[in-house]
Amino acid sequence: MRIAVTGATGQLGGHIIDSLLKRGIPAADIVAIVRNEAKAAGLAARGVTVAVAPYEDAEALQQALTGVDRLVLVSGSEVGKRLAQHTNVINAARAAEVGFVAYTSLLNAPTSKLSLAPEHVATERLLAESGIDHTVLRNGWYWENYASALEPAKATGKMFGAAGDARVAAAARADYAEAAAVVVTGDGHVGMVYELGGTPALTYPEIAEAVGEAIGAEVDYVNESVAEYRAGLEGAGLPADLAGMIAEWDAAIADGALYSESTDLQDLIGRPATSATAALSA
Repeated sequence: MRIAVTGATGQLGGHIIDSLLKRGIPAADIVAIVRNEAKAAGLAARGVTVAVAPYEDAEALQQALTGVDRLVLVSGSEVGKRLAQHTNVINAARAAEVGFVAYTSLLNAPTSKLSLAPEHVATERLLAESGIDHTVLRNGWYWENYASALEPAKATGKMFGAAGDARVAAAARADYAEAAAVVVTGDGHVGMVYELGGTPALTYPEIAEAVGEAIGAEVDYVNESVAEYRAGLEGAGLPADLAGMIAEWDAAIADGALYSESTDLQDLIGRPATSATAALSA
């Protein structure tokens, strides 16, 4: 069984390849699809096949996927460009006769108010229309997303946000990667849509507590309005567009976008998800 992973030099993609190797998939049977060959030198040194095929290069993608049995399509990172990129990958997979695709989508995608959701929903629809057997992995937030709060918390003893009393069912990247590896190497997952989130879900004050445990100091959560949070992010040096997007994400989180009671993640990996403290301490 030959398995390909897109975005293989990214943080999630790299963890997925690690998980495949830990599950006993021979390195020679793993295809790392990358944009930059130099960044994949470490993968090549481990015996993984490296294929240079940017999401925009349909011909290179088809070549990279020729002979591949199963594919983990890790969603692209360029918001606004991802649907076109994912379309290229899915079309290439169909042309190369890939038998199965596991796609990393977003928790609660169809109902989510996160600006990230529409491209994921559209990609899920493309997969459904492609005729390729597939599984949708709706990944929740990564605890590592809050690593940006570590240094400010050291300086101020505070963590800022605009999420109110929302609860976030997050996990570590490695947890989601392990789930992807379980699905792409196993049977019985075709047609499944997994809502993947860690337990217990934490409120922002509890996340601030985890930040504090990671840095060894007490950290308080300061809840702001979306406008205040955006201004603070801009004041910290973030570009206005990015600051606005992050602040609006907190508004969606306050509306429950990242909460789920699903145990799909724990059921797939057969263990509890990594705690916020452990993920941030790492």
